[in-house]
Amino acid sequence: MTERILGVLGGMGPLASAQFMLRLTLLTDAERDQDHVPAVLWSDPRVPDRTRGKLSGGDDPLPWLQRGIAGLRQAGCGAIAIPCNTAHGWYREMAESAGCPILHIVDAAAADLARMGIRPGRIGLMGTQATLNMRLYQERMDSLGWDCLTPTQAQMDRNVTPAIGLVKANRVAEAFEPLAEIVNDLSQRGATAVVLGCTEIPLGILAGPAEHLRAPVIDTIDALARVSIAWARGSA
Repeated sequence: MTERILGVLGGMGPLASAQFMLRLTLLTDAERDQDHVPAVLWSDPRVPDRTRGKLSGGDDPLPWLQRGIAGLRQAGCGAIAIPCNTAHGWYREMAESAGCPILHIVDAAAADLARMGIRPGRIGLMGTQATLNMRLYQERMDSLGWDCLTPTQAQMDRNVTPAIGLVKANRVAEAFEPLAEIVNDLSQRGATAVVLGCTEIPLGILAGPAEHLRAPVIDTIDALARVSIAWARGSA
């Protein structure tokens, strides 16, 4: 590997950042401890809710995010991965003060679409209400030729938002059915793949049988882990 140390700004939620560390390890081509990515995890679940911060006047998470970045920089980290999609709504402010690269999760998802051979066209997108409202994915994906189909508001209220809450409450298995229903509906509407644009959603999807899904999915935890490995190896 290299002497590059990856910072992981986590805790949003804690299970998603733990899964990121697991996938960072399992996706690394390694034969011994020393071949893996040096990484420091800052997992602070006290960061105020990102969706409330954007949509309903909740506490601002930015000072907490910047505090975590400062701690990772003090620990010697040369780049930062944030396994929380909605936190990227503050990407510009974080990047301006970080003093090091922040690996963007949406760019990572786009790279994974290309890796999987998904041609530009119509794709599905699932995420928190704030991620969809901020158009974090839609604008970047549109510029690359992908048209994003999203769940209806009724589907967000009935399926997606409650399922994200189930994962955060450690009731992961219960999240599969409502999330799979939306993946399959997006596929029926013409999506050739579905981007799981909230890091709780892949955990819910992984809790059930893959054969029940009618479209390939882009796991943004895995996508971010892959670009983090590429950065650590000096190839990104």
